[in-house]
Amino acid sequence: MADGTPQERASKPARLRAVLVLATAVGGAGAHVRSLAEGLVARGVAVTVAGPASVEEHFGFTATGARFAEVAISTAPRPADVAAVRALREACAGAHVVHAHGLRAGLVAGAAVGRQRPGRRPLVLTLHNAVLATGPKGALTRMMEGRAVRAADVVLGASADLVDRARKVGAADARLGPVGAPQLPPPGRERAAVRAELTSADRPIVLTVGRLAPQKAYPVLLDAARDWKRLDPVPLLVVAGDGPLLDELRTRIDADHLPVRLLGHRSDVADLFTAADIAVLASEWEARSLFAQEALRVGVPLVATSVGGTPELVGDAAVLVPYGDAPALAAAVADLLDDHRKRELLTELGRQQAETWPDERATVEQVLSIYEELGPL
Repeated sequence: MADGTPQERASKPARLRAVLVLATAVGGAGAHVRSLAEGLVARGVAVTVAGPASVEEHFGFTATGARFAEVAISTAPRPADVAAVRALREACAGAHVVHAHGLRAGLVAGAAVGRQRPGRRPLVLTLHNAVLATGPKGALTRMMEGRAVRAADVVLGASADLVDRARKVGAADARLGPVGAPQLPPPGRERAAVRAELTSADRPIVLTVGRLAPQKAYPVLLDAARDWKRLDPVPLLVVAGDGPLLDELRTRIDADHLPVRLLGHRSDVADLFTAADIAVLASEWEARSLFAQEALRVGVPLVATSVGGTPELVGDAAVLVPYGDAPALAAAVADLLDDHRKRELLTELGRQQAETWPDERATVEQVLSIYEELGPL
């Protein structure tokens, strides 16, 4: 039996209904949307996640209590976007607010919501990545970026440079919206067992985790690994992740006899961290790298490129080097391997820095407050 009289029930505010929109994704944006869905559902929000079937398979949004609506939003514009707009419009029926994650999702959501449509739902857009493409592709992408940003009522940037960029291209309301990394589960194996799997020698392990894509600058990291061949013992670079550069990287590793192991996708990142002596991030750009956050939280010293939101994320708790400078990257890792006291200091500083970051709860609370600000509840 329903609680209260019909008049009492009618006077209660409607349950907040939010649609989270995602294009094809396998990395941080998808993990953030899953975390957000779980947190919002726990707070009584009726959540629908709309995106390609592959993201539900990868992240399991329905396991959080959210509903999933299949909307085929690819990573690049296609004629099928017309059907995606139609499907998303149907998924958004009855929603109080629509929240798109990433440029492609923002474009489709902006078209589905429509500035002039009757009964339009407020649109929030979270930007997770910068536009790095150049030439004609870069010009087209920047044009789409401006269109997506201007269609949103509120734009959240995962780092300060994304917020500045959104304002520059016409955002009506741009705010910082840090994306917190979900807590890693406890490791399932001891350090010695993981190291025995990775290498038979008593040698340092340098770990990186991420999609094998151009933004992560793996060729620069392989150049650094080539320099490490002069060290004794020679460090082993362990790369966890898959992606379009897999064959290219494998060919280079074999041809140059580099001390590198490509592990492919791994679900035991917490275990890999227990085996690592140093974490390294060679990216061309990052907002708030989930890998960098995980490294500092678990106390693995980090060497990273000074790009995007990384300096504001890590503060003094990591060694930063210029992007694209393989000798500087190689030297920073070699220096850390040779300085046990500095590694211990970075371990402590990293854990302290991690305490200053907003956690998943704070991220959900910020997003929920924006929904309530925009939504006619």
